[in-house]
Amino acid sequence: MRPLSPATLLLPLALAAALAGCQTKPPAPKADNAALPTMERVALGANSCWFKSGDPAFKAYRLAPELNSFSGRPRILLVHGHSPEARPLLVVQAEGNPARLDAFGPLMSEAVGTRVATDVRRWAAGGKGC
Repeated sequence: MRPLSPATLLLPLALAAALAGCQTKPPAPKADNAALPTMERVALGANSCWFKSGDPAFKAYRLAPELNSFSGRPRILLVHGHSPEARPLLVVQAEGNPARLDAFGPLMSEAVGTRVATDVRRWAAGGKGC
């Protein structure tokens, strides 16, 4: 039996390394960007950060989610806490895949409007923080 040369011993290792370099990593899980999952994330974030936390900026309001939309535009509304049947002060809605977000209403022109826009963008992108 002939002794194996160092090159012969290293060949299997070199082939294994080359094959390992060709392997592709599975893609990182991404947030579903369709309208409904996007608005579900926004609704959960708004409920948790604006209402359940007792945030004084939102104390006078109530969250009214309308996620089961036959129009293809799931949305959440912020309404007066004492008169939820009145016209909404804020509407956040999404449409399409990827979702196109829109936020409008009188609350957007108040001081809290900038915060609303920032929070909604973060939650829509998959962020969880307040």
